[in-house]
Amino acid sequence: MTTATEPILSLDRIKEPIDAELKAFDKFFREAMRSKVGLVDLVARYVVRQKGKRVRPILVLLSAKASGGLTEATFRGATLVEILHTATLVHDDVVDEADTRRGLASINAIWKNKVAVLMGDFLLARGLLLALEHKDYGFLHSTSRAVQRMSEGELLQIQKTRQLNNDEETYLKIIADKTASLFSTCTEIGALSAQAGPVVQVAMRAYGESVGMAFQIRDDLLDYVGRRGVLGKPVGLDMKEKKLTLPLIVALRNAPRTDGSRALNLIRNGASRKERTWLVDFAERNGGIRYALEKGSAYAAEAQGHLEAVPPSEARDALRAFVDFVLRRDR
Repeated sequence: MTTATEPILSLDRIKEPIDAELKAFDKFFREAMRSKVGLVDLVARYVVRQKGKRVRPILVLLSAKASGGLTEATFRGATLVEILHTATLVHDDVVDEADTRRGLASINAIWKNKVAVLMGDFLLARGLLLALEHKDYGFLHSTSRAVQRMSEGELLQIQKTRQLNNDEETYLKIIADKTASLFSTCTEIGALSAQAGPVVQVAMRAYGESVGMAFQIRDDLLDYVGRRGVLGKPVGLDMKEKKLTLPLIVALRNAPRTDGSRALNLIRNGASRKERTWLVDFAERNGGIRYALEKGSAYAAEAQGHLEAVPPSEARDALRAFVDFVLRRDR
């Protein structure tokens, strides 16, 4: 779908093989969010308005199409992961005291924390019931594993942020649990819904895990080299929030002790804008940014390799292009 001389494809181009199915998913998702309780339905309709890029449903639909074809179960699976993802975002906004989400006021900013927490709980229950009602037990197993990993990853990150002693091995575990686990669930559910054989199911799950790792490493890199844009956060925000991600972890490992101590002190004290600029330069000088780029590329290559187990198709080409999109996006 791409060549070495072509520019990176946009997400709109990547999802072309499933454009019609994605429209059907949007309708399915809206219907699944309905409630007979007035306040719940009001908040649910507001959530639907906060439409993101739909990366996770896109992965479910493309994975199903590449693994044998979409079924009605595919739409349930895509809805389940999007509801789950939305619930975690609602809860995250409460924890982070966020005022906005995707350009709109957050639920907690409008209806306060109690409603936001309960709405997140409602979404989790709604997603699980959707799977139970249709006996989609494979979906439940995959999503339950992801929720456990995501919770563990968040708590481990909180612990390491407080201690300010993250290392590469722990960082990779955190992003695997926080991000790659749900990507893996998306691609596994796509293959399950298409009733693919065990070899394809395992390959698709592994593809999701690897591309999720590349996605999060790139996301963390954009804190050093990106621009405020779709991500909605300024350069250096992770540093301000005292998060040690891969570029800084590696730079601290390589740097002279004096510079490393200064870097840690700046982060510990909530680095100012000027100090964050110094930290970006520190990560560059000490090989952190280059190392993170190489690590992301290695996970991307793994993801491409896992797709060899899937028969050639337009959908498989789109999944390959998605890896390039993840690796090369600049915002």
